[in-house]
Amino acid sequence: MAEAVLIDFFGLKFNSQKNSHQVLLKTLNAVRHHHAAKAKFLCIMCCNSISCERDGEHNFELEASNGLSAVLREFETVSNPSMAASLYTIKQKIDEKNLSSIKVIVPKHRKTLLKAFIDQLFTNVYNFEFEDLQVTLRGGLVKQSMEINMITDQEQEAIQNEIKTYLRSLPALKGELTIITSPLISDIFLHGFTTRTGGISYIPTLSSFNLFSSSKRRDPKVVVQENLRRLGNAAGFNVEKFYQIKTDHANDVWIMGRKEPESYDGITTNQRGVTIAALGADCIPIVFADPVKKACGVAHSGWRGTLLGVAMATVHALITEYGCSLEDIIVVLGPSVGPCCFTLPRESAKGFHNLDPECVRLFDSPNPYVDIRKATRILLERGGILPQNIQDLNQDLNICTSCHPDKFFSHVRDGLNFGTQIGFISIRE
Repeated sequence: MAEAVLIDFFGLKFNSQKNSHQVLLKTLNAVRHHHAAKAKFLCIMCCNSISCERDGEHNFELEASNGLSAVLREFETVSNPSMAASLYTIKQKIDEKNLSSIKVIVPKHRKTLLKAFIDQLFTNVYNFEFEDLQVTLRGGLVKQSMEINMITDQEQEAIQNEIKTYLRSLPALKGELTIITSPLISDIFLHGFTTRTGGISYIPTLSSFNLFSSSKRRDPKVVVQENLRRLGNAAGFNVEKFYQIKTDHANDVWIMGRKEPESYDGITTNQRGVTIAALGADCIPIVFADPVKKACGVAHSGWRGTLLGVAMATVHALITEYGCSLEDIIVVLGPSVGPCCFTLPRESAKGFHNLDPECVRLFDSPNPYVDIRKATRILLERGGILPQNIQDLNQDLNICTSCHPDKFFSHVRDGLNFGTQIGFISIRE
């Protein structure tokens, strides 16, 4: 049984006969009778937006009277100037109630159009079921068009543009967009580390500057793309030339220009104007820069990747591919979980203790505390990176992500539906 029921009245065409309300009353009563016992959210969607103009007639406007007014109080009515605005508002209401099973009651001729919007604005977290809106009237009070089974390329583009335009109009949440930078990295590079402020994601654990979309999270790709667009505008990079790692929690590195692997936790490049990025939400986003050979890299270093040596694997790629020298490479560790909050089962913590006992606290306990930042520095120094060329203690960067919910996302703190910040770098054009 559906947890939420949405009735689409955008596409209904009403004439002026007074008993139209009687038909609406009958329709809404039927929905209420069938779903009210189980559904936690009943919603009517209607508007006079450009999205509805393909019907060629005036759209339904709710003017409650008599018994209809009482029934309408049991439904939330959403009427916005566009389909994108209406569905996004409904999504927010559904997410506030943490619902995922949704029945959509829609006229046949609008089903394909509505599905096209839903595919853009919702993820696989949600389960949709569609039902034809049946309204039978004597005298032709309501007319319905034939079912449309296909969206044209032009219509698909119009849908995407309507969604993009609406998302661009939304205000930033949780404060201004903030980019943390390192003085160690030369001005020939454009770089930074993001925080959680200044985006449009509204889910509490994803709010607001989430930069990763997943079928397992409620933030759709279009929202993440809008956050990324705002980052590109603020930082000055081209989002059309933006690449981020495809995390596997291992040590594979993609050398840009070669065939892209299916998954990798490091990227290197010497191409100007191309921005590369590493994800982080407790794991360390690491940025590498060589101002002499004008090459750069990023790595995603979780506890597994740290022990597997992803940081030095990225360094070796810079040396092998671009002729970089160890003494010229700058390495900056972005925000990550600190040893105050990060624990591992003792068996997993052994690798860090074997690397250096100072990387582990309370080693004899079942779940010792582990310092992945210290371990990363040790591995970099042992690999030949100069200590002064490693920045891991900068006040803005050496803040535990789990301890600071106002500044950063954290998997440790927030669980599976966590948001993601990034570290990014590019060579200026």
